Amino acid sequence: MITRMKISGFKNIVELDVRFGPFTCIAGANGVGKSNLFDAITFLSALAEKTFIEAAMYVRGEGGRTADVRHLFHRNGDRYIDTMSFEVEMIIPSEGTDDYGQTAMASITSLRYKLVLAYRKENSEHSQGRIELFHETLEPMKIGEANRNFLFEHKAGTWRKSAVKGRRSGGAFISTMPKDTASSADKMIQMHQDKGGGKKENWSRGSGRSFRAATLPRTVLSSATNAVESPTALLVRREMQAWRLLQLEPSALRKPDEITAPRRLGADGAHLPATLHRLAGEIEKNADENTASQVYAELANQLSELINDVQKVQVDRDEKRDLLTLEVVDRDGTAHPARSLSDGTLRFLALSILGMDREEKGLLCLEEPENGIHPERIPAMLRLLQNIATDTDKELGADNPLNQVIINTHSPAVVAQIPDHSLLVAESREYVDREGRRGKGLSLSCLDKTWRSKSEEKPRIISKGKLLSYLNPIESREEEAAQKNEPSSAGRRVIDRMQLMLPGLVQK
Repeated sequence: MITRMKISGFKNIVELDVRFGPFTCIAGANGVGKSNLFDAITFLSALAEKTFIEAAMYVRGEGGRTADVRHLFHRNGDRYIDTMSFEVEMIIPSEGTDDYGQTAMASITSLRYKLVLAYRKENSEHSQGRIELFHETLEPMKIGEANRNFLFEHKAGTWRKSAVKGRRSGGAFISTMPKDTASSADKMIQMHQDKGGGKKENWSRGSGRSFRAATLPRTVLSSATNAVESPTALLVRREMQAWRLLQLEPSALRKPDEITAPRRLGADGAHLPATLHRLAGEIEKNADENTASQVYAELANQLSELINDVQKVQVDRDEKRDLLTLEVVDRDGTAHPARSLSDGTLRFLALSILGMDREEKGLLCLEEPENGIHPERIPAMLRLLQNIATDTDKELGADNPLNQVIINTHSPAVVAQIPDHSLLVAESREYVDREGRRGKGLSLSCLDKTWRSKSEEKPRIISKGKLLSYLNPIESREEEAAQKNEPSSAGRRVIDRMQLMLPGLVQK
């Protein structure tokens, strides 16, 4: 779970410092850079298991195309900067497994990860350049400073006590030396030994392993695979690997699955039938024979918040063709296969299944979840997403995992339904660099009198006028046209009907 993130030099993000709670909505117009924040999270997640070049290619380029590594660095006009930096404060699960099935126990679950990457141009004329590691550290965050670090609303005696555990007396888990040199040629990244959580005598900083930064093809964190030598770093890596960006595609959601298909929902929504079949089948092995039908019934109940004509949801297994097909059965008993369902129904089903899947743990990023959803049903969709996120009033456990949800949107209908403490408004703001050149970068503002507005870094506060213009874009455009003495669009629109005018807004 990400609690705070600082980004500099990545795409259109110049200097960004943002705090997150269990559920966050980032709202703003198209083109301001909302998706670039998701790209930064995706990039860091990819760096936890891929090389620099593989992670860079994993992140979309401009216009949705994969480009060379240069496209990740901030550009002002025709000039790129040569470094990008990330600082992530996070809470990780206290236990997990390594690549060999061994159990890893974290020394501490509250940590700060810093990473600085530089662009290096190769001597070859045909080379696109490469990414070089300049700085990497993984440090514990003091449990005693929890009141300052975790500002979002939560119960300290229950949720925080179960989520924030341990301590570290031996310093950093990953460090960079020397700290003050401007060249990466002499920098060494060290992974310190860590014998994990439990009793104090089990902790040991040790000498660990050292790596020359300039020659590394990947982060040191991504090499943490051993539960014996580096359990805490391993669990940080596992946490970052669990950061997912969902871009649900109706075409992928509609497809049936082969019996042997992967049984986890893909980033585009693929394998929906196989995932649901696993949920019902796995649970059924450990319970009575009615459990599968209970899983389908729970899903049908959730879907009924979106559409009324739902009797049940099921997976049809075609033994002859070895195919699994998701079906929704209406009250007349007619089964409708996924290929005939609406985009909104399929998206809602996918999110419902994600919320039921106990194997889905970590951060979920979702772009424009309102797509295909009728405005009247948007509150049901938002309740579903908020229920996926961890409940900070309850102790962590199997029924309340350490899940987090971040969405972005440009829909006023979504913003109007978001809890005010969960909203961030994205804008493109002008800045002046050290050489006096002007540029634009992503800025995030919060609402006044919310937990974000009380943080010591003094975040930007969205003005009431700006928020009202966002929530009432039609009215704002009409007022702007009136001020310019310009005629509005010809003909009376639906919203101009007198009976639809809000009290006090009726034109006289």
